[in-house]
Amino acid sequence: MRDRVAWLAGVATIVVCAALASAQGGGKPATGNPTPGTAQPNPPNLADRVTLTGCLRPVTRSAEASAAADSNTPSDSRFELADAKRVDRVPPGTGGSTAAASASAKTYRLEGIDSQFLPFVGTKVEISGEIKASANATPPTVLVEFVQKLAATCS
Repeated sequence: MRDRVAWLAGVATIVVCAALASAQGGGKPATGNPTPGTAQPNPPNLADRVTLTGCLRPVTRSAEASAAADSNTPSDSRFELADAKRVDRVPPGTGGSTAAASASAKTYRLEGIDSQFLPFVGTKVEISGEIKASANATPPTVLVEFVQKLAATCS
C-alpha cells in the first residue's frame, strides 16, 4: 500500500510540474506597434542617405521664436551645417535618389533635437542622415541620424 501511495504522489507531482511549466511558457509572441495609438515613423530611405562635413552653428532667430521652441521636439529651424562638403562614405546602393544626388549645397538645415546638436555648436562635424526631398527647400534639410566631431573649431 505504501508503494502505491508513493507512486501516486510521484505521478501527481510530475503532472503538477508539467502543468505549471506549460502555463508559464505559453502565450503569443509580441508583435505589432509597441505603443498603440502612436504613429510609428516610416523606415529611413537608404537612397536618400548622405554624409556631409562642415561647421555646425545655430540658426539666428528672434528671441520670441527661441522662447517658444521646445528643445525636445525635432525641428529644422534651430541648427544648420555651414561650409558643407559631401563625403562619399555611404554604403553601396545608397545615396542614389534625386534628393541625395543633388546634395551639393553649401548650407543645410539640420532636423533633430537640441541635445543632438548643442555639444557640437561651433565645431567641425560629420553628419549622416537622410535628405528630405522638397522641391523648394532652401537650404535643403537633412534628417540627422548621426553627428561626430572632427575638429574643435571650424577653421
